[in-house]
Amino acid sequence: MVFLDHNRGERMFTMNISKIITGVASENCYFVQKNDQLLIIDPGAEPERILDKIDSLAAEPIAILLTHAHFDHIGALDAIRQAYDIPTYLSMIEKDWPMSTELNGSQFFHFDITAAQPDQLIPEEIEQLTIGEFQIDIRRTPGHSPGSLSYIFTDDKVVISGDALFRESIGRTDLHGGDQATLLTSIRQQLLTLPDDYHIYPGHGMSTTIAHEKEHNIFFMA
Repeated sequence: MVFLDHNRGERMFTMNISKIITGVASENCYFVQKNDQLLIIDPGAEPERILDKIDSLAAEPIAILLTHAHFDHIGALDAIRQAYDIPTYLSMIEKDWPMSTELNGSQFFHFDITAAQPDQLIPEEIEQLTIGEFQIDIRRTPGHSPGSLSYIFTDDKVVISGDALFRESIGRTDLHGGDQATLLTSIRQQLLTLPDDYHIYPGHGMSTTIAHEKEHNIFFMA
């Protein structure tokens, strides 16, 4: 379990973000807490550990957000959804991916991982979600997968980027529907246009900032 401390310098945050690293792909499952409400983002695997983490936070889970529907981000989805009877949000583009081992990539790795279709499918025209106390801007960052979304918490300068932008790297593009040129364009237009002090929380690995990626990410260095 890793707690991400946001009290850096003079920056003040109204949210707490924590994570656990799950499954064979070392996927980051995030827990975004505001007062007594909790969002679970990308419950990838090991549902018992995720449930234990939720219990430890003493907040009410109100929704699950998926950045995309690859197997390593949905493996614990059904268990968490059933435990709390809460809605799950996913891009409309990937509405069939959780049920398909071919689309969600588990077949590629010789796994058999599926989940039921999310009940809240986000259409292309939606740019913001209001879920409880959370205001979430949506930026579409396809390339790793066609329906990849980045969730922006503007008031706290936080981006949950899924497998689009990593610390000093980008997501793979060799799975179904992946395309590197599309991904690079998505990141340049949708993420690197954010202010430099925005913090990026990716689907794998360590957190970073927009400023750090502009300076150190070999895909985007001038």
